[in-house]
Amino acid sequence: MIAVDTSVLIDLLGDDVRADAAETSVREALTLGPVVVCEVVVSEITAGLGHGDEIMDVVEDMGLRYLPLERRAAIRAGEMQRRFNQRRRASGQGIAIRTVPDFLVGAHALLQCNGLITRDAGFFRDYFKGLKLFVPKV
Repeated sequence: MIAVDTSVLIDLLGDDVRADAAETSVREALTLGPVVVCEVVVSEITAGLGHGDEIMDVVEDMGLRYLPLERRAAIRAGEMQRRFNQRRRASGQGIAIRTVPDFLVGAHALLQCNGLITRDAGFFRDYFKGLKLFVPKV
């Protein structure tokens, strides 16, 4: 099972120059097994594109499934957010530029799935060691 990050779905569903690369990545992942979105991704794509029910219909028509976060993923996300904030403070960088949803998506993919389709490979490699990443090739 492979999770999809919000940015990839916005690329795919929006009118973006990255749409072809996003579509290819999702199609390739579907050949490996189920591809899923969690509630964080659903709420972010709705916030970004609007029309939540219609967008979910499109997502489901593409063959993607909904898989909510488990408690252990939520806990891991909080731990990684805390580590991120501590690292930023220690380096003198100040206020965090990452928000909890980024960590929830990563923990969901790490603990409940076998990988994540994302454009933000550097962040996920740094905080979610061992998470298999699929990066759309533009």
